[in-house]
Amino acid sequence: MTTAAQQIREQLGEMDSLFGDFFKWLAGQYDSASGGFYYARSSFDMENFIPDIESTAQAVNILLRSGLFDALPQETKENIAAFFRNKQDPDSGYFYDSDPNMRKDEVMVMRALGYSTNSLHRLGSAPLCPLPHQVQERPDYLRSPESYVEWLKRVDLSNSWRGCDFMGTPNHHIAKFEEPERREFIEAGERYFASIQDPETGLWGEGNRYIRISGTFKLNAFYSRFGVRTPNIDRIYRTILSCLREDEARDMCWIRNPIDLLGTFRQELRIPEEELEEIIRITVSNMRKLLRPDGGFSREIHQSPPAPNVAQVKEGDFYSYMPAPVPIGQGLVEGDMNAGTQALLIREYCHKLAGVEHRPLASASPAAFLDNIGRR
Repeated sequence: MTTAAQQIREQLGEMDSLFGDFFKWLAGQYDSASGGFYYARSSFDMENFIPDIESTAQAVNILLRSGLFDALPQETKENIAAFFRNKQDPDSGYFYDSDPNMRKDEVMVMRALGYSTNSLHRLGSAPLCPLPHQVQERPDYLRSPESYVEWLKRVDLSNSWRGCDFMGTPNHHIAKFEEPERREFIEAGERYFASIQDPETGLWGEGNRYIRISGTFKLNAFYSRFGVRTPNIDRIYRTILSCLREDEARDMCWIRNPIDLLGTFRQELRIPEEELEEIIRITVSNMRKLLRPDGGFSREIHQSPPAPNVAQVKEGDFYSYMPAPVPIGQGLVEGDMNAGTQALLIREYCHKLAGVEHRPLASASPAAFLDNIGRR
């Protein structure tokens, strides 16, 4: 084993040490009354508030990824499934949280649909009502490939992260189209996205480098979902490496998104071991800054943002068409479910990049988790 390879394994061990109390924290986020998981400790103290869809689905994903899901009592699984089923609107088929502003944020609505249906499937359950694509017609802007591209052109990319996220909302609909119509839409999107990619950096949209890398991560979902090769991967890689070396990561998503992109590209990139060791070392250092005394991780370096749905646009920045905030926490310096999800995904992709078998954390003990479930 080379020195770089040894150092990579040491860094992976350092990363694992950050999760010592994470699963105790996670267990404490469960609310047996609703069947959901709260976003943060401060969420428990919000007036007339119950757990949200995204945090609960993220908890399910964490349990699955950590080998703890099968250890859940059947009663608990049924309770969680009931949480999601109760969130479905019978008229539209979508899944909504109680805050009325959530329904006005199309990105949140589409995420909640995917999160809820996937979670119900994993829990061995199903929605109570037909899903939107079964009862609703496609949006008007998807009447043709041309109207789809015209809609894409109107998306504001002054904040790449938010804009590229929004440009991905039609993917759910396009995936349901029959061939060859689906192929026509995919090819139209592919041509347009290639035309607006920065040929020097390989990124899309505007903002600081972490914002543009995060936007590129969001847009890459189009390429991954439809089996299309992302253009200029080598330039994206060099930009990511420069950003990691030179810029401050102030958001756990900024730490996860470049690693996720590199993990997606790993077969084509063949990252030199010395550079991979540097990437993982910087990543571990950045994660450590967001670790909190409660055992969780904060989404942002100074706090867990109270409304993650608007956290893509940072203080002092402006973005048109920004939805209203949907608060699910109180903005304290504490662990939150969003950051915890990102942290485990970072760990998984770092193992894959290193060619090391990804196994659940040693701290993911079923007994320790179940002994603390529902305890704050």
